[in-house]
Amino acid sequence: MLIPIADYAHGAAVANDLVSTSPTVRGSEGLPTAEALAEFLARHELPLSGDDLFAIHLFRREARGVLETETEEHAVMGATVLARRAGLTPVLDRDDAGRWQWYVPTAPDASLADTLATVVGVALLGVVRALGHERFRACLAPGCRGVFADVSRAGRRRYCTPELCGNRLNVANHRERQRVGS
Repeated sequence: MLIPIADYAHGAAVANDLVSTSPTVRGSEGLPTAEALAEFLARHELPLSGDDLFAIHLFRREARGVLETETEEHAVMGATVLARRAGLTPVLDRDDAGRWQWYVPTAPDASLADTLATVVGVALLGVVRALGHERFRACLAPGCRGVFADVSRAGRRRYCTPELCGNRLNVANHRERQRVGS
């Protein structure tokens, strides 16, 4: 089976969302069960299955490590290690509409974590190549320890999880205005 990777933004979204499931970011485990993992994979349209949560939690740390690298060279080295982890080589082929697209083959003996590592590694290499290492960022929300790859067109994303961290900041600012205005 081949897993289509429409562009690096799709794989980067997988990495961003996976890293954001960490208790370090959320305060509690975002992938506590095999069912939660299955929902995560389905949400990202990844035709994969597996229930080795411990391996996924460990891989999540590796992905975070790449997003936290200080230099472009370290990011490339880390993403390359991820991309090659399962021994899977991405393939460039035409999709049903005749457009060129990257695919990551699955191997019967590759674990879910290793296959995800290939998907994420290829995507993060694409981010570095197309957008630059400066797009690997820390969340700017006060108290948040999240990291992410900013693949937005303008490159102005500020939060690891905009609907969570952006909302927290907006609520805090609103409360401060209310307190000052009272």
